[in-house]
Amino acid sequence: MTAPGRRSSTFTRLLRHGFTDASAAERLLDSAELAAVRNDPVLLEALGATADPDLALGGLVRLLEAQPAPTARRELLDTLIAAKPLRDRLLGVLGASAALGDHLARHPDDWRALVMYEPRDLHPGVEEFERCLDGAADPVSLRVAYRRCLLSIAARDVCGTTDVAQTAAELADLATATLRAALALARADAPGDAALCRLAVIAMGKCGGNELNYVSDVDVIFVGEAVDGADEGKALRAATKLASHMMRICSETTVEGSIWPVDANLRPEGRNGPLVRTLSSHLAYYQRWAKTWEFQALLKARPVAGDLELGEAYVAALQPLVWQAAERENFVADVQKMRRRVVENIPAAEVDRELKLGPGGLRDVEFAVQLLQLVHGRTDAGLRSGTTLDALQALAAGGYVGREDAGRLDEAYRFLRSMEHRIQLYRLRRTHLVPEGEADQRRLGRSLGLRTDPVAELNREWRRHTGVVRRLHEKLFYRPLLDAVAQLAPGEARLSPEAARERLIALGYADPAAALRHLEALASGVTRKAAIQRTLLPVLLGWFADSADPDAGLLNFRKVSDALGKTPWYLRLLRDEGAAAQNLARVLSAGRLAPDLLMRAPEAVALLGDGDGAGAGTGGGLAPRTRAHLEQEILAAVGRAENAEQAVTAARGVRRRELFRTAAGDIVSSYGTETRPAEADQGALVDRVGGAVSDLTAATLAGTLRAVVREGWGDTLPTRFAIIGMGRFGGQELGYGSDADVVFVHEPRDGVGEREAAEAAGKVVSEMRRLLQIPSADPPLLIDADLRPEGRSGPLVRTLRSYEAYYRRWSLVWESQALLRAEPFAGDAGLGRRFVELIDPLRYPSGGLPEESVREIRRLKARMESERLPRGVDPKLHTKLGPGGLSDVEWTVQLLQMRHGAEVPGLRTTRTREALAAALAAGLLSEEDAQTLDDAWVLATRVRNAVMLVRGRAGDTFPSDPRELAAVGRYLGYGPGHVGDMLDDYRRTARRARTVVDELFYADR
Repeated sequence: MTAPGRRSSTFTRLLRHGFTDASAAERLLDSAELAAVRNDPVLLEALGATADPDLALGGLVRLLEAQPAPTARRELLDTLIAAKPLRDRLLGVLGASAALGDHLARHPDDWRALVMYEPRDLHPGVEEFERCLDGAADPVSLRVAYRRCLLSIAARDVCGTTDVAQTAAELADLATATLRAALALARADAPGDAALCRLAVIAMGKCGGNELNYVSDVDVIFVGEAVDGADEGKALRAATKLASHMMRICSETTVEGSIWPVDANLRPEGRNGPLVRTLSSHLAYYQRWAKTWEFQALLKARPVAGDLELGEAYVAALQPLVWQAAERENFVADVQKMRRRVVENIPAAEVDRELKLGPGGLRDVEFAVQLLQLVHGRTDAGLRSGTTLDALQALAAGGYVGREDAGRLDEAYRFLRSMEHRIQLYRLRRTHLVPEGEADQRRLGRSLGLRTDPVAELNREWRRHTGVVRRLHEKLFYRPLLDAVAQLAPGEARLSPEAARERLIALGYADPAAALRHLEALASGVTRKAAIQRTLLPVLLGWFADSADPDAGLLNFRKVSDALGKTPWYLRLLRDEGAAAQNLARVLSAGRLAPDLLMRAPEAVALLGDGDGAGAGTGGGLAPRTRAHLEQEILAAVGRAENAEQAVTAARGVRRRELFRTAAGDIVSSYGTETRPAEADQGALVDRVGGAVSDLTAATLAGTLRAVVREGWGDTLPTRFAIIGMGRFGGQELGYGSDADVVFVHEPRDGVGEREAAEAAGKVVSEMRRLLQIPSADPPLLIDADLRPEGRSGPLVRTLRSYEAYYRRWSLVWESQALLRAEPFAGDAGLGRRFVELIDPLRYPSGGLPEESVREIRRLKARMESERLPRGVDPKLHTKLGPGGLSDVEWTVQLLQMRHGAEVPGLRTTRTREALAAALAAGLLSEEDAQTLDDAWVLATRVRNAVMLVRGRAGDTFPSDPRELAAVGRYLGYGPGHVGDMLDDYRRTARRARTVVDELFYADR
């Protein structure tokens, strides 16, 4: 008897053998069922070797209790102790699967299936499983026979007799035998239907690929034909009944549970299509309507049941189409987009536990392998395997994948599939989530052979393998391209030039020969620089391929690398800061403007390193800097310069760098990165660009003014001088290609004659315009003063008193409207304020706008629409003058400002969106109308910015070149192949806005 307070020796031994509830285990060992063997060390050792000793012991006691007689119980115990094979198999299953333990308790004689294996039973195939299921006469007995077969598969699995690939193949073979048995039952129930038709069952997915899970939907497609002499319509109806009945036999729940769902949703048209089609109907669909993913799914198509001759004919007819899929437009992008969509649809709370679909999961390996098969299987029939690991091995043998990468992926895939198998085996439930409970993780880790610290080891190995997959699954596609040109160590199988060309074309490269030359120049040799490039390029190539112009991205990367390759920080920045490399790839392949700005001073690549925008205002990251910081830097550079030309050159250099920062930040925010999705608030993007470019223009003008005054007059100009922003500049809404609309105002200082002051002011304006347009590596800043009084016929610069006199006597209503955007930006701040005080009564007239002025504004707008729209342009796609475009929205808002600005302070702003929001707050228009106008204005502005970024020159319409149009679409968030959707969305948005404009601007209110 054990002394009080002390543990028994059995209790201690149980803990040592891995039991977690030793007290409960002690009670079970003391039960009558185990009386004969409770002290047998062999039993305890065997239980301790299982994944969950507590579960195994409990299952064993239940099995013994279920034996029909004491003699049967004694036979089981004697065999268990005497026969190690049975002991390992039975206890191994009981310790890994509560569900199979339940099965054995319900069918206590099934343990005999594990007593011994003939050599032929070690790796059974379809025929062996068919024999096991042969006696099943109804769905219930089929389920019992199925579980008995599953019991033997699980026993071989947990004992290590079969590896994960062999287990998956056996499960697929068992599924094949089960589908045949279920179809036989269905045919037996409806012999009349069976006599009318030929029905073939095509396995898809993991069953078709001979790599099934313990619990998984079994994906199928049905093909039907009429037997000779039968009516095709009747035959198809009969085939549909048979197929539906077969599916129910497998899927429905009975007293013995269900087997697994049979899923036919991969068929043409999915759930909306007929369950059974003829072969010719299948062929017609795939020839005309099928999407890329449907051909990808056909990689695993395999006839498994029914009329196998018809099934083989189906596969033979469709296989040629499968191997042409890589020639489809946007093929790679379609496959990658589908993969991203799968990840995006995972609930946020589950993504970190998702073994199959999450980042670095099983699906990443499968997608990468299938992508490569589709590209290269056209010319290499050895790659046409439906089994992932076999296909991966064939890809490595052919040089399509590096052997080392393939080996690491093989190892990771096997580990992750083993985890998936053991998770599902426990309850025989369809799940791909890693359990959160410590007990579940402990059992899972022990089942995989991790015994020292199962939970910690499991999580460490799981994260290690998913990390390998995440790093390799996309590089898998690109790295062999480098090996094909890098001329490294001999003996490694490499892509042939033709295979490399095929892969680059599939990725969207229009000139694969040039792309290979660039890769060779970048990655060849044994230098440290080449070695780093070989590490970077597989990832960069993927990002380039995700753009509308991969060729330009790669060419621009070569140019930047040639310019900066010898600097110590460049490649280190790209290698060590993931954001920098991805940001650079996006910027170089998104269009012409940003790369052109970068090429003029490649050291600006350093701005890309701080991808999150930290350091805004300090020179780091992609967030725009404040106007105060910009002015401080430019004025300091001007102060250091020896003359005005040198000073303005420095100012323009800062402007070029900051334009690049703004453009790069805009592109990265529009495209998104791996760690941060694209900016959802399009209005915020527009405001950010407009504010940044306007602040930069203001700072550049301030620096240029300081340089000109200092060179000509020293510290003080004879006249006070101010620069007033107009148009988009005044509204803080400048785009990348906008001129700076301004008016100049001056006021002679005390004691200075008006003539001397006017001459000085005129010289300042002329010199500023000249210096800002001198041809150089930096983009010019064009000053447009056409909105001044009398337009081009009037003087470039006037005194404040002259403006006052002109506006009092001669001002037209359009000039008052133009002054709505007037805002001082540079020069004498006091003079600027007085100019604003002068014009406020004009732009916000007391008592509102007279009806005659309203009619004049409407006449001007109508004349502008008819006269200024370029010929040959689709008005509905003209972002500035077309219906629902910028002009429509801005004139509507400005009319509201002039009518109500005197009474509504919020309307006294130069910014369109702010004025629109103020009008809404004042009840001058409905929330729906305000949103419609705002959406249209933001979209039109985004399109104009996109055109400038893509083409490198300003434009008000969508580009006609297909690649440029696609690049505009990518910037706006439209994926490959969705240019039509983009144009339709623009027309729809503009049409709605025009309806609101007609009501607010042209209707009497």
